[in-house]
Amino acid sequence: MRRCLPWLVPLLVALLIGPCRAQGRIDCNALQSHTLGESVHYCVMLPPDYDAATAGHSPRHYPVLYFMHGLGDNEQTLFKSGGWDLIQDLRQKRQVPDFLVVAPEGRRSFYINSADGRVRYSDFFIREFIPYIESHYSIRRERSARAISGFSMGGYGALRFAFAHPELFSSVSAQSAALIAEPPRQAESGLLGTVFGNPIDVPHWNQNSPFVLAKRNRAQIRASGLSIYFNCGSKDEFGFDQGAEELHRQLQAEDIRHEYHLYPGNHSGEYFLAHLGEVLKFHARVFDAAK
Repeated sequence: MRRCLPWLVPLLVALLIGPCRAQGRIDCNALQSHTLGESVHYCVMLPPDYDAATAGHSPRHYPVLYFMHGLGDNEQTLFKSGGWDLIQDLRQKRQVPDFLVVAPEGRRSFYINSADGRVRYSDFFIREFIPYIESHYSIRRERSARAISGFSMGGYGALRFAFAHPELFSSVSAQSAALIAEPPRQAESGLLGTVFGNPIDVPHWNQNSPFVLAKRNRAQIRASGLSIYFNCGSKDEFGFDQGAEELHRQLQAEDIRHEYHLYPGNHSGEYFLAHLGEVLKFHARVFDAAK
């Protein structure tokens, strides 16, 4: 029995601490934005062994996926709604590589500059937030290691950023994106009015429309090789499935390669989680291809 102990003890220790080492962690903080004139909260999901891998003279640098939350959610929603467990499970099964997931607070901005110029969220994200994250975390700064994703309002924001700046992102994904091809009438503007103007400022709407941007920048999008994925529930309560279908047809007509799925389901967190793994694997393939 004593002869077995030198082998048994390290084995038991490895079994006990193994699951702990496989876990990542969430770093939540706030950035005092000069662009917005206020603090913006954010959360970063760090891979297992991030601290050890980024220490020393030859630190490891990771790809990054920016995640844009939906209307009424916040920077913590992805990790509190089941996303944390799903990402951990995929990592432990080695179905996705290690990369950072960064979720900024978007409030009700639709991730664009407002029509009245008071809230310049797009300027903040591109000029201030991305450089801040890249300077405070061990992130690869080349385009091939930078991706963006989102749900609902955040899906709109992700597609809008990627189509406006294909030179910055190697891949984009969106679930149940808030895609509306035509500006709504004044009576229908509702929450959109604070961002797009009330009545809707049509030139401003078109300036930020993923439909318009995809058409205007189609040559750059094709040349950049931007990887595009989006899905939507066939029974989306807001009719965003119609917008997704229209974007799919437009991208086909413009010969822009993309992956699109219309799945059974509605506009809900359950639908989002049901297909989040597919989304993460999509981005993982793009990151792996760039190695």
